[in-house]
Amino acid sequence: MAIGAVQAAAAYASAGAGTAGAAASGGAEFGAALHRALETGVQLGRTADASATQALMGQGSVSDAVLAISRAELALQTAVSLRDRVVAAYQEVMRMPI
Repeated sequence: MAIGAVQAAAAYASAGAGTAGAAASGGAEFGAALHRALETGVQLGRTADASATQALMGQGSVSDAVLAISRAELALQTAVSLRDRVVAAYQEVMRMPI
């Protein structure tokens, strides 16, 4: 039994609607995870600033300040690496022929 063009278009549209809903929820979850990661990175930077300030004023441990700064630096390097990969993936997609 052959399927007509109208039935094929209707089946494609209904399948696309289900996929779009799943992609939207997946996109929202990814966005939330990205937001949490960025907030964590910002918090690590603030903690590093506070630890460095305390160490400079003689109120905190220098080793704690170095550790906090190292964590903040690692978070920044991770964010930059992730950004570079996203940009590279976007450029690769844009180079694809249609």
